[in-house]
Amino acid sequence: MNYLEFEKPLAEIEGKAEELRRLARANPEMDVDKEALALDRKAASLLKDLYRNLSPWRKCQVARHPDRPHCKDYIDALFSEWMPLAGDRGFAEDKAIMGGIARLDDRAVVVIGQEKGHDTGSRLERNFGMARPEGYRKAIRLMDLAHRFDMPVITLVDTPGAYPGKGAEERGQAEAIARSTQKCLEIGVPMVSVVIGEGGSGGAVALATANRVAMLEHSVYSVISPEGCASILWKDADKMREAAEALRLTAQDLSNLGVIDRIIPEPLGGAQRGRTQTIEAVGTAIRAMLGELAGRKPAALVTDRRRKFLQMGQSGLAA
Repeated sequence: MNYLEFEKPLAEIEGKAEELRRLARANPEMDVDKEALALDRKAASLLKDLYRNLSPWRKCQVARHPDRPHCKDYIDALFSEWMPLAGDRGFAEDKAIMGGIARLDDRAVVVIGQEKGHDTGSRLERNFGMARPEGYRKAIRLMDLAHRFDMPVITLVDTPGAYPGKGAEERGQAEAIARSTQKCLEIGVPMVSVVIGEGGSGGAVALATANRVAMLEHSVYSVISPEGCASILWKDADKMREAAEALRLTAQDLSNLGVIDRIIPEPLGGAQRGRTQTIEAVGTAIRAMLGELAGRKPAALVTDRRRKFLQMGQSGLAA
């Protein structure tokens, strides 16, 4: 278990309980059950207290937890007959974005998502989930495919943001993000999106301009990272806690603002402590959102999607 900074007291208690059990396994005559169970109860109580009312900054830390399920985990668990499709037919294959055709229950769907990787090698290969222009152009190609063959589009968002490197900018990063967002608004098939970790800036919006948008309970979704916001506003990245508060980036804030449509509950302690339970909850939410859109005509889906995003913030402007 990887522990976050604010979970250090919990790590100490759980570590002591595990140490007692390790000693008991090495020395069968030792009876430590009572002490270990007492530590387990103490750890469970502390875990509940820690996660009862997480601050926005702590939610950012949980959203970035390396043990959270990633895009590939959801694809492997929720979909059958997965057929990955690669390349943008123009420059290269970007492994930061996974995409392909699969079956959800008995229906063919197109699945697109950002994959961060799970160890050093895969994180470098996936560029930590930060897509280059060719990744977004691959997503556009797959959305066109979905539109042509009447397949719903499901996107799984988990990125700190689009890759800001020189090569990406030279190849038209901003244009690729804008065209991916535009394509989301144009396709005449149901489109649902789930923010499973970080939803960073335009790199997330390019895949999340959907008819229905959901967020996991401890995921975040914002125009900029707290560190980036603090560097711009206060010239001090250490003010990221204040920035996280100001950005209103939690699922709860965004639900209240009407930016997202539903919050998917996570197990106590975050998705990393209940990976299977979290993946099943996301699958249930995806099926429910697709069910809400079933039977709608292409023009109605496009109109609904456009209206949803054009109306965001209207009540605030009127006030």
